[in-house]
Amino acid sequence: MTETHALPRPPAYTLADITTYFLKLGAIGFGGPVALVGYMHRDLVEDRKWISEEEYKEGLALAQLAPGPLAAQLGIYLGFVHYGVLGATLAGLAFVLPSFVMVVLLGIAYKLYGGLPWMQAVFYGVGAAVIGIIAFSVYKLTIKSISKLEPGAMKKNWLLWLFYLSMALVTVVTQREEVWIFVILGLVYMVIKAPPRWLKRKATALSVSALLLASVGFWEYEPDTLVKMALFFTEAGAFVFGSGLAIIPFLHAGVVNELGWLNEQQFLDAVAVAMITPGPVVITVGFIGFLVAGFPGAAVAALGVFFPCYVFTVLPAPYFKKIARNASIKAFVDGITAAVVGALVGAVIVIATRSIVDIPSGLMAVATVLALIYVKKLSEPYLILLAAVIGMALKTFLA
Repeated sequence: MTETHALPRPPAYTLADITTYFLKLGAIGFGGPVALVGYMHRDLVEDRKWISEEEYKEGLALAQLAPGPLAAQLGIYLGFVHYGVLGATLAGLAFVLPSFVMVVLLGIAYKLYGGLPWMQAVFYGVGAAVIGIIAFSVYKLTIKSISKLEPGAMKKNWLLWLFYLSMALVTVVTQREEVWIFVILGLVYMVIKAPPRWLKRKATALSVSALLLASVGFWEYEPDTLVKMALFFTEAGAFVFGSGLAIIPFLHAGVVNELGWLNEQQFLDAVAVAMITPGPVVITVGFIGFLVAGFPGAAVAALGVFFPCYVFTVLPAPYFKKIARNASIKAFVDGITAAVVGALVGAVIVIATRSIVDIPSGLMAVATVLALIYVKKLSEPYLILLAAVIGMALKTFLA
């Protein structure tokens, strides 16, 4: 008797369908990585049934294990599921492109009007709200990545808490980060919690008018600067794990403290731009790149951050079922994640001490955190808009 095998079920959607979906999500998907990941599950798994629950969970696991922005990696993986490398490429480009265009347009407006009092007043309020949003996001990342703030859970994960608090302190004191520390802590946690087999056997080491564009520096750049930007943002994309917000301390240390491309206020404004635009939060690098070196800088910064994310998703995708079960890999990523989230805490403290300039801005930051805690389903863009209005009012009446 001849044994028959069921043919694989053809996808219920076309390549154009999945590309159009991610183009739309990138254009209207507000709320940050957690919300975007939720939208993908609701739309693609529950409603349209294009992706199975198992395929979605595999993609989410890979996105959490690999460095890079979580939502973008999941989108790339879901594009890969039925249409391979081409599907991953088109899904990733479609997801990032709308928010990239928006931050470039906002960069043009920022360069044109950034010096005007009304624009400064807007970002006075927005900057305070951003501090509150980031602080609340850090809290959620801490609970998700390390453990709940309960004695039993903290005792069980004491080593991760040690990494977390240590990196927070180091970041506050030095006001910079060293990627190699993250890697070392990841390796230490892996060796302690889930040493690989080889380690047990043998120890070893491891478009507007041309005039307008010219006036805002649309094409003004230095080749040497572009090379430095490519190296810096590629490093950021290759070594930062978890939420898009996790990249903020790395960017702050580089573009403000070490390279001096932006001042403190410009950096905070760049984070604010990422908060008020849809799509991945990490698209803030496009705004930063535009301020530093016009459109070429924006393109280089975005490509530098997202290309490692693409590579780290597409290359292991065919083999991920086996990789995901590797306890050593999971332990390595757990150690790095604890260090990165701790560094994010330190960065929030550093940025807040420089950006909260008076009592009203401090109160707005606190009010933002309280609103996010107690007002359910409150979207960050609405908070940003309200903070902008309050900032303009305060600057008008207190001037």
